[in-house]
Amino acid sequence: MTTIRAPEADIAIGIEHYATSTPGCDGILRSTPEDFFVEELYEERGYEGGKYLIFSVEKRNWDTHHLIRELSRQLKISQKRVSFAGTKDKKAVTRQRLCISGLKPEELDKIHLADVRLKVLGSTNRSLGLGDLLGNRFKITIRNLTCPDSEGTFSKISEEISRLRGVPNYFGVQRFGDTRPVTHLVGEALVKGDTEGAVMTYLAKPFPGELEATRSAREALRETRDFKGALKNFPRYLHYEIAMLNYLVEHPGDFAGSFDVLAPSLKHLFVHAYQSYLFNRILSRRLSFGLPLNRAMDGDVVCFSKGDLPDISKLQVVTADNLDAINRLMEHGRAHITLPLLGYESRIGPSPEGDIERSVLEDEGLGADPSRLEGFRVPKNTELGSKGLRRSVLLRVSPRYVVRTDFAELEFFLPAGSYATVVLREFMKSGSLITDQRS
Repeated sequence: MTTIRAPEADIAIGIEHYATSTPGCDGILRSTPEDFFVEELYEERGYEGGKYLIFSVEKRNWDTHHLIRELSRQLKISQKRVSFAGTKDKKAVTRQRLCISGLKPEELDKIHLADVRLKVLGSTNRSLGLGDLLGNRFKITIRNLTCPDSEGTFSKISEEISRLRGVPNYFGVQRFGDTRPVTHLVGEALVKGDTEGAVMTYLAKPFPGELEATRSAREALRETRDFKGALKNFPRYLHYEIAMLNYLVEHPGDFAGSFDVLAPSLKHLFVHAYQSYLFNRILSRRLSFGLPLNRAMDGDVVCFSKGDLPDISKLQVVTADNLDAINRLMEHGRAHITLPLLGYESRIGPSPEGDIERSVLEDEGLGADPSRLEGFRVPKNTELGSKGLRRSVLLRVSPRYVVRTDFAELEFFLPAGSYATVVLREFMKSGSLITDQRS
């Protein structure tokens, strides 16, 4: 673990450490959308026919949720009919797949959106989901490099990542909101039973990176709690907030019900984001205590590989009897230490890692009693709850880089559910990853 201090914005989402000790090379990300290219990769199979239309989307400067809302509006269908395997950044050029139930290929001809290209791939008998996605290929340009020896810096950091066999598998800032990292705070309030607080956090907590009109509207609502008045102040581009406000005007006091007006892909993010924040904190504390990510210890829970990727459906507790065998598998990338994405079915063991998990729960006001995890059922919004899961602690990655006079290009593959920013932060070691750089 390096002693280089993480920026405050990272610490706010639970990311406290770097894996590499070489000072970074700051620069500018996303000078243009073309500087951040990401393409979804799938295990290719034939589309044998069925009620689900599968098509590829290449988009420039489009947030996935916004695109789905516009597609649904132009097709005059419910957003619930649209499924996808992963969300993608807005300020980027991205290639991904979407799926719409009960849609004919020719109906896509109705779509007219700037900087969006659609291509029908076929149809299938099941919808698209996260399990279908192998991962993402990234090609990212960092401009205006500030370090005197950028070639040497990138070389040393790459060597460190290679020795470590990867980087900490943190959840990146996109999980919480680039400009307004509030998603996990809404989730925290839901888990702790404060549904009204969750709504007010989502609607009325401003952040410096927002536009002035947005900030002032949120601040006014926070002070007045006048939902009807807020409808006059909130800018029209805040579609989801306006939908919630309309609901609260029509159904005073029904804060739980107001989440039902949000798109399913959005409203399920809140509790998941809080789980992600807790995971980041637990992973950071493991690093603080000097516990390794690439060698298992007695009491760790490991998963095994399916193909070249971790498979969390195959878990085993490490004991003194199997420790050596599991570490041999880890050396060959066949086993992976995991940490919990805490939920109401999570169980915390009597190991050093379990002590870390209990200490983070205490810090978060959830207490050491495992029954406190019952809050993840979210009784007032049960469909938003989560039983919990596990996640690999080490993100195995082998970045390739090319350094020019004042910019560098990085290319790498990441498995589904991982974040490019946790790779980039090792090279840059700055707050530039989460600076608002909207067009």
